[in-house]
Amino acid sequence: MTSTDDYESLTVNNYKSVYKMGLPEDKSSLSLPHDKSQAVSQSVSMDDYESIPSDKLSHIMMAGATAGIMEHCVMFPFDTIKTRMQSLTTSSQTGRGMGEVFRGMVAQEGVLRPLRGVNAVILGAAPAHALYFSCYEYLKDTFTNRTLINNNVGYGLAGGMATMLHDGIMTPADVVKQRLQMYNSPYRSMLETIRTVYRTEGLVAFYRSYTTQLAMNVPFQSIHFITYEVMQTITNPSRSYNPIAHMMSGAISGGVAAAITTPLDVCKTFLNTQQSKVSVKHQ
Repeated sequence: MTSTDDYESLTVNNYKSVYKMGLPEDKSSLSLPHDKSQAVSQSVSMDDYESIPSDKLSHIMMAGATAGIMEHCVMFPFDTIKTRMQSLTTSSQTGRGMGEVFRGMVAQEGVLRPLRGVNAVILGAAPAHALYFSCYEYLKDTFTNRTLINNNVGYGLAGGMATMLHDGIMTPADVVKQRLQMYNSPYRSMLETIRTVYRTEGLVAFYRSYTTQLAMNVPFQSIHFITYEVMQTITNPSRSYNPIAHMMSGAISGGVAAAITTPLDVCKTFLNTQQSKVSVKHQ
């Protein structure tokens, strides 16, 4: 039940929302709600959907983990193609376009070949993205609400610092994933890859590309979040629920960030797929 105090509070909030959004031409519409249920309905409909409390750490981490897994799984075939095109290991598909690489991979190695290594990404993406988004939300709130830092700079700083935690988990997962994605890979499974790399190259092999990955991902995430927030102010200034605006902002910001950092991504692939005295025995 809504108390009288709640009713008055909701009524005031309605007028605050109208003040923020601008007065309508027909001012007769600015009338008090006739009953409490109407007040509740109007208040909920006019509230910014993004202001719904979501500061529970478990909710943020679960949402981040789910989003990370979905992202990597959906894009994994394209990631395999990218690894093939960037890898030092030569093949008959090297140097060709994406379509030719994909068709050649499926024809020569099977329909499921583009998904090889996806289990390593899933195991790494869940904790990495859970930490990433929880850290980002906390730091974003700290920088934008508790300091004098410009909001866009705050978004970039939060994204960059959260990336350090993310990459600490994802770098070893990327090594395993890309070793399995390589053309003519000597590895058959995720566990075999982990055991062989550790035995022949040591623990350092799993973090050989960490500094390069940070050099790529810190600017990538900073550029991504700054561009995304700027695009949101253009495409969705009211920050209402607008899936098309979110998709446009995400696509543009992701494309801009990827275009700038792709050269470092090539270096990361070189380091991750670099092998030294690897001898895998198949039974």
